[in-house]
Amino acid sequence: MIDTHAHLDACARPAAELIADAEQAGVRRVLAIGMDGTSCRAALAAAEAFPQVFVAIGRHPSTSTGFDDADAAELAALAAHERCRAIGETGLDFKRDYAPRADMERAFRAQMELARETGKPLVIHTREAADETIALLDAHAPGHPTVMHCFSLTGHLDACLERGWWISFAGNVTYPKSDDLRAAAQRVPDDRLLVETDAPYLAAQPVRGKDNEPAWVVHTARHLAEVRGVAYEELERTVERNAAELFGW
Repeated sequence: MIDTHAHLDACARPAAELIADAEQAGVRRVLAIGMDGTSCRAALAAAEAFPQVFVAIGRHPSTSTGFDDADAAELAALAAHERCRAIGETGLDFKRDYAPRADMERAFRAQMELARETGKPLVIHTREAADETIALLDAHAPGHPTVMHCFSLTGHLDACLERGWWISFAGNVTYPKSDDLRAAAQRVPDDRLLVETDAPYLAAQPVRGKDNEPAWVVHTARHLAEVRGVAYEELERTVERNAAELFGW
């Protein structure tokens, strides 16, 4: 199994313990996500220490206040690392005023440009900004390989699939009230399906209320296999194949 989205630096336990437990649970790869310069460098340090870890270099919309050319240059330098396999997470978040919208959009556009220049896929965060996020992607990254992280755009699923984007489900798809997410999970084609933890957030129902960790991606994957009516081993092969194609490992 693959955990395609984890914030290792935000987890309480050391990365060495998290990766060891993930390995024991059968999780063969972890994509560690950067949200700013500090977390990007921490993710790269983990990737240098553990062969199972690769990295997405990005600036989260909530940390995009004041984003400028120097920030874009920093991301480009970090993304040149051989263990970087994606750009993000980036996007728009209008749920709270963590950053001015103009700064979010500036950071988002810069990262779409970086993704095009490097040929690396985009990892997208969007909250209460679906139409705006899709419009910017259409304008600045049409046809570019794109992951809709922690998928929640159930009303826009067809639009995402029409664009060929990958759909990544986190632990919230396992929650009792998440019928809309489960309905979406049934419709995603095999070749566009990914699974993640978003650790340390959104722990799946069997471990809900605890700090999430990469090993627990198997809870979400088992739930998705049941929802999709396939054996866990089949879903595991599907996710591993998709991640290998997308991230080039």
